Amino acid sequence: MSELPPLREVIARHGLAASKALGQNFLLDEQLLARIAAIPGPLRDRPVLEVGPGPGGLTRALLRAGARVTAIEMDRRCLPALAELGEAFPGQLTVIEGDALKLDPANLFSEPYAIVANLPYNVGTALFTGWLSGEAWPPRWSSLTLMFQQEVAQRIVATPDSDAFGRLAILAQWRSHARLAMKVHRSAFTPPPKVMSAIVHVTPEEAPAGVSMRWLERVTEAAFGQRRKMLRQSLKAVPGALKTLELLGIDPQRRAETLEVDDFVAIARALTLGG
Repeated sequence: MSELPPLREVIARHGLAASKALGQNFLLDEQLLARIAAIPGPLRDRPVLEVGPGPGGLTRALLRAGARVTAIEMDRRCLPALAELGEAFPGQLTVIEGDALKLDPANLFSEPYAIVANLPYNVGTALFTGWLSGEAWPPRWSSLTLMFQQEVAQRIVATPDSDAFGRLAILAQWRSHARLAMKVHRSAFTPPPKVMSAIVHVTPEEAPAGVSMRWLERVTEAAFGQRRKMLRQSLKAVPGALKTLELLGIDPQRRAETLEVDDFVAIARALTLGG
């Protein structure tokens, strides 16, 4: 394991220039990668899903931590480099060529698994919301340790009465705990992106009883789809929503970003029970 070639050498040997179309930006600092791999806690003998491993920088760190990694990669140029990594860590790495947006990771594991990934910028939010959605809870994953553009990360951990607070924060916080684990400077990447990045760590918590995810999504979509309007205007298209505000004592002249996550949960619960 100590004989692995430098990542820059691997990239050069396999001609792995980062693809802008695939949203690729490679991390090469192995100390930084080791710190990222440590965020979810001890990984020895634990199954881990990684999306978009590229040349395998984060994959190395996860394998060195003892994880059993299943990596989904759609850029076939990277497959030979990942195959070499699999040879260096026998039995620890499984590589699946494919589109993570089209795969259900729950079908890949027979036990709880962690998700750790430097997500491609162009699909990161879609993957994240997919993993957090659905009526079934708790999820099969035990934690999410994901790198996003810093602006997206701030939206995930945002609090009410802030410009960043919206649907993404509610989705991440109503039945999970989300925290900003680490900021990553743009200079750490090859090539450097135009924006700063940050890593968010999410762990599932007990879901509030009697709340349909479908109703929560419907309410938050309407409320934040017209976030500068008062709730009496933005929620009028949601059947029963304005009556629910009255029953819950929520002023319909407020704007969506002033409500707490628990307020949206209460609205969704009332609509779930009434619908």
